[in-house]
Amino acid sequence: MFPINRSVLVLLAVICLTIGCAKTKAPVASKAAPTKPDKTVVTPATGSSGRVAMVNKASRFVVLSYALGSEPASGQKLNVYRNNLKVAELKVTGPQSEGNTVADITTGEIQVDDEVRED
Repeated sequence: MFPINRSVLVLLAVICLTIGCAKTKAPVASKAAPTKPDKTVVTPATGSSGRVAMVNKASRFVVLSYALGSEPASGQKLNVYRNNLKVAELKVTGPQSEGNTVADITTGEIQVDDEVRED
């Protein structure tokens, strides 16, 4: 064997430490230009919306389900939507009970769970 100089050992130790630290560096943040915030304005709907709970196609009426206290007034006209497309129109006739109300189908075809809104 040949003798190893102390300075060579120190140099090897420094190289090993440098290589080890190079692998564990924190990721550098990208220098992309900051984006401007989107100026989209979202306005919530002010009317109440309900769901079709039952459909009687023969007699052309539906039972609508609403949150308590948000049922539409008798005589009010409503629109029915499926997948955000208008599919029918209704006229509220009543009676109302515990968040449910009855409406006559004036136009269109309705299915259970369609959305009902006043526009």
